[in-house]
Order: sequence, then structure tokens, then C-alpha cells
Amino acid sequence: MGHDVKHWIDGREEAGTGSTQPILNPATGEQIRTLHLGDAATVDRAVQIATVAQREWAKVSLAKRTQIFYRMRELMIAATDEIATVISQEHGKTVGDAKGEIARGIETLEFATSITQDLKGGFSENVSTGVDAHTMRQPLGVVAGITPFNFPAMVPFWMHPIALATGNAFLLKPSERDPSASNIVARLYQEAGLPDGVFQVIHGGKETVDALCTHDDISAVSFVGSTPIAKHVHATASAAGKRVQALGGANNHAVVMPDANIEFAAGQVASGAFGSAGERCMAVPVAVTVGDIHEEFLAAIQAEAEKLVVGPGDDENTDMPPVITQDARDRVIRMTDEAEQAGGRVVVDGRGLTVKGFENGNFVGPTVITDLDPSHATYTDEVFGPLLVVMAVDNFDEALELVNSSPFGNGTAIFTDSGHYARRYQEEVEVGMIGINVPIPTPVGYYSFGGWKDSLFGEHHAHGPEGLSFYTKQKAVTTRWPAQNETVEASMSFPTHD
Repeated sequence: MGHDVKHWIDGREEAGTGSTQPILNPATGEQIRTLHLGDAATVDRAVQIATVAQREWAKVSLAKRTQIFYRMRELMIAATDEIATVISQEHGKTVGDAKGEIARGIETLEFATSITQDLKGGFSENVSTGVDAHTMRQPLGVVAGITPFNFPAMVPFWMHPIALATGNAFLLKPSERDPSASNIVARLYQEAGLPDGVFQVIHGGKETVDALCTHDDISAVSFVGSTPIAKHVHATASAAGKRVQALGGANNHAVVMPDANIEFAAGQVASGAFGSAGERCMAVPVAVTVGDIHEEFLAAIQAEAEKLVVGPGDDENTDMPPVITQDARDRVIRMTDEAEQAGGRVVVDGRGLTVKGFENGNFVGPTVITDLDPSHATYTDEVFGPLLVVMAVDNFDEALELVNSSPFGNGTAIFTDSGHYARRYQEEVEVGMIGINVPIPTPVGYYSFGGWKDSLFGEHHAHGPEGLSFYTKQKAVTTRWPAQNETVEASMSFPTHD
């Protein structure tokens, strides 16, 4: 990638006129690249190019678009090692975890290859005598995506393949923490045959975000990130008359029933809590034990946490990598301190962890806390780190009430052998994505991803069928073709279906 990461505008890298900032390796704390930041002028230039390019791209046949996405799929598979290595360097996650998110992103790319089928409209003959009706979906124009640091490949792929396949031009603003993967994707799109200007990457901070949310020639904005910023993006872009989907934060609960296989549940919860150092919007920061299994589950989850190897993401022996920044590490330590001071019991303590040879890295060990009051911030707030709070309740109804009392509604899981309780849970829980004996119920690419309550602002979920609806607008067409010599008497009454 080179030392500098620049914008990708009109088919080439461009420094722009903004400032720069360092890109740091979370495992070492060292600067590995320099990022060029954009501003409102950068956004405006990219939008002007995208507007022209989109008009021609929308005319490209569905068959030719599909061919480009088939080529892009093959290029992404071939470039998986390159992209995963860059993600590990900039995000910190293990190379294997990075490859996993790339594979999930490719699922949405595969969904886009079926655009010839998914864009088929409806048709009804003779809705009235000699009158037919049909529908068609057309692109919005120029659309933008603003994506978070924790999935620098997968989350953008929730957006741009469907936006592009449906005929839009797409502007991507990735996280400043790990931007390089997006530039690789831009290069691959060009190699696949996507016309220049149809997919562009603009780097930057709040000024760039606000410019994307308010630019007159951007029709829609997709966002994934924290709830406060999701609210800001939704309010700002909606006020500017744009279609918005803004996915916010989470505090996902996993309920462990008395009839569950405790060792299995503990292993799965540990994966959800500590995988990628807990920096997933579908992570499991809360486990809820039901009945008399609390201490048994604590012992099992302690065993799972203590066997994890913490280290740099490029070490194949590493189970859990560093968190993204020193601030993120300090937040986990501070919240553990506050929980302990409030009477919480620290079952597994990751505060004192150091990794030999990586003393300047952002490492914190897996942490498990219990006996915490449900009003405490360590339980109620999104930690976004490897900290698991284990709550205890007496019965299923109390567990359901605890989960539903959260302001977030992104993902949840229940571990049980009971079909009765599993069915009740999926019907009654107020959460958008549910796993039954599955800790991270992220839908596959041909379904849609999205939560409820403070985890989603806007009407549409991401990728899959709802993504297609988000990036298109429908036309309903009613047609009549009278013969040239046919006389059709006009009526001043509202038309009926005779």
C-alpha cells in the first residue's frame, strides 16, 4: 500500500488538500502509515465526479453489471491474504478473524451477482379493461457510506455491492483507524471493470462526515457506528432530505437456561465476548444465568477465558488481539475498576496483562465480572472491549425482562435444549437478531442485518433484500394502448377498474 494512504477519486489515488494523521499498529503502538484526510471540498469534488459517472453507469445493462461483480468476487478471493494482513496491521485483529470478515463481505457481493433476478418488477395484466400495470425499481443516484473501524472489510461490503449493482455511484468514508482495506477494494473494483468515478473512497473525520450528510447531490447515507454518532448522522442527513439507515450501538445479552449444556454455552459465550477483543457490534458483553447454574457457569467461563492466548494479530497462536487504541484499553480498565468499587466480583481480571515484546501495545486481558447491580454503567453501557458481565436471575421471565429493559436491541442469544423457551424467546424478545444456541447471530448476506430501539435509526436494515430496497426507488406504471381508430370516451370521474 505504500506509506501514505490517500483518497481514491476518479480511478486513482489523490492526496487532496486536507491535513494528515498517523495510522498506528495497535499491537506495537508504532506509526505504520500516514492518512490523508479530506474536507468539504474533497467531498464536493468526488460528488461531482460521481454524479457524471452514475448517469452512464445506470444505463449499463444488468448482464454487464453482473459480469463485473462475478469478476470482483474472484479478485476479492485472490486478494484475501493481502487485505487480511493490512486489516490485522491497522485494526489489530488476528489474520484469521480478518479473513472471516472478508468471507462474510463476499457473501453480499455474491448477493449482488443475482441483481438480474432481484430487480425484476411485478406485472399485472388487465387491471382494468385494456389497462396493464407494472413496477420497476431505479437507482437513487449518488449515495454514501460511513463505516466503523471494527469491520473495515465486511461492513462496507454490506453497502457498496448492492448500491452499485442497482445502478448508484457510491462514496465510502471508512474509519480513520484502519482505512487501507477500502483503497484495496477500490483498486479491485477498477480491475473488475467498474467505471472510474462509480466507487470512490474519501478519508476524513467529522467535517467529511457532515459534508456527506448535507451535500445536495447525495441522495442517501448509510452509517454503522456508535449510537450517539448514529443519532447525529440520522438527524443531520434526514434534515437535509436524504434517505438514511444508521446502525448504532449494542449491549447484547446471552441467556443461559438451566437445561443448557454449560460447557458448550461457556465456550460459545467466550467466543462472543472475547473474539476480536470484544470489538464487535454483535459481541456478547452480558451473560444471564437462569436458576441455580450461576456458579457452575462462572467456573466454566473462567476456564474458557484463562486459556486464551493474548497477543499480536499476526501471530498464529493468538486467540485474542489488542484493542484498537490506548483509550479503548483504558476504558476497559476503568469500567472494571468502577465495577469492583461498586461491589462487583471480578472473576477473571485482565487489567494487569502485558505481552512480552509488545509492552507499548493496547493489550488488556479477558475480564469477567459478576454480582453487579443492573443500574451500574459497566453493565448498562457498551464497553466495546473484552469485558463480560454475568448477571443472575431466577427464571426465564426475569431474564426476558432484563434483556428487554436494555435501550439497545441489536443482537441476543439463548442457550437451551427447550424448544418451548427458545420459541418464546424469539417471539417475545425486543431485539432485531436472535441466536438460538448461536452466540453471534449475524445474518448471512442474502438476509438483512439490523437491530431495534437505539441500535437502528431509519427504516431499513443493512444488506440483503432490505439493502436493495434502500438503494432503489420504485415506479408504478399504468399503461393503455388503444388502437389508432379506437374511440375511448374520457371521464371526469376518478378512474375505476371497469
